[in-house]
Amino acid sequence: MPASTRKLLRIAVLADSDTRWKWGALTANRIAPEDSDIRLDGYLLRGRATPTARQLEEVGVRANSLREVTGVEFLRAMGARDSQDSDEEAYDIVVLALVGGGVQAMLHGLRSAWGARTRRPVVVTGYVGVVYEKLADGLLLRHGADLVLANSRQDADRFRDVYEGVGADASSVTEVALPFLGGAPYEKRDPYTVVFAAQPSVPDSRKDRTYLLNRLVQHARLHPEREVLLKLRSKPGEHTTHIEELPYQKLAQRVDLPSNFRLVYGNMGEVLDRTDLLVTVSSTAALESLHRRIPTVVLTDLGVRETLGNHHFVGSGCLASWDQLDAGHEPTPDAAWVTRQGVAAYGSYETAFDAARERIAKLLSAAQLPPLDPYYTPVTAPGYLPGILARHHLGPDGAPLPGAPAADKEPSPVRQIVRRAARGAYRHGVQRVAPVIRRMGEL
Repeated sequence: MPASTRKLLRIAVLADSDTRWKWGALTANRIAPEDSDIRLDGYLLRGRATPTARQLEEVGVRANSLREVTGVEFLRAMGARDSQDSDEEAYDIVVLALVGGGVQAMLHGLRSAWGARTRRPVVVTGYVGVVYEKLADGLLLRHGADLVLANSRQDADRFRDVYEGVGADASSVTEVALPFLGGAPYEKRDPYTVVFAAQPSVPDSRKDRTYLLNRLVQHARLHPEREVLLKLRSKPGEHTTHIEELPYQKLAQRVDLPSNFRLVYGNMGEVLDRTDLLVTVSSTAALESLHRRIPTVVLTDLGVRETLGNHHFVGSGCLASWDQLDAGHEPTPDAAWVTRQGVAAYGSYETAFDAARERIAKLLSAAQLPPLDPYYTPVTAPGYLPGILARHHLGPDGAPLPGAPAADKEPSPVRQIVRRAARGAYRHGVQRVAPVIRRMGEL
């Protein structure tokens, strides 16, 4: 058989949570030029939300290698791979699937690690889902990557406005779509299944979360012919992209649940395979559902508020309350709104990543690439940037600070035990101690 003419593309994805790993790994596959075979290496940033083995299995994205690292360990690995003395091939693309501060730190760290080299990987970053808060802050923390991916036409326009408004180069903004959209178009099923997609931090009060749980249970009692599912993101003790202080499964322990009501975990796509009505406050699952043309409701019971994120869905045709759902309401989404949000429910999804592929192919073929050039520098943000870098053990120039974790050996068994214990104590503090302190403060 003739030898393959396809190019092997080496991609590294650095992620700090299960959701961002899913976004980063799927994005890597979507943006790779079509004539490429991919070797995908995953790096999981050590922290409070480092995914567990169960969470990684639920995401369902496979990598050729996967290991947990600190930020400094990652930077040293990237610098070593791109040195002339390395036995390992350099990466072609690095995807930073991190919170904004993490992206900014890694951009400065990579600039320092790569020094004056003109041959370096293409650096890509973006957002996991809907961008409804801290738009300017999050965007400027991501500035400096070769591609800043926008999940919709609306986001692309907003991103460029922010960059141009502060005098920063906006050419990195590249319109794509959410990488995890897919699945078969909706067909009505039997029994009719209602799914509530829970979110770790929205809403954040016990009162509001208890209210939503009670209304979901009430809906199950009012419609015994329906199957009602509460789709959970994580099990107690696990963390996701956002902190969950009041897991629904703990609140549900105090409720007499009807027989047609169940708590479910698992891949969201598999749950949507059996969904007839998706209900949420503001989860990105709503966009996955709309992509499949599944009837989708964004709840208004707690108001339409920026803190809830459901204000993003104004104009979607999906806003409704539990009273309306109990009465049998099914929403009709606005086609123009859906198209502008990058949901691509009507056939354009396969071409949504073409612009990113073309841009990356051009950068990969370039004889040289300029150093990474973030907007934030010690000159433009002297009171902000040093703190962001220090949290990742980096100095103002992006180089590791003295005493930063070494990358040349695995942690000892004792150190691993201490890390697990510390992480467990942190999670206990977040989920048990902090809520008690807040309640005491309200007395």
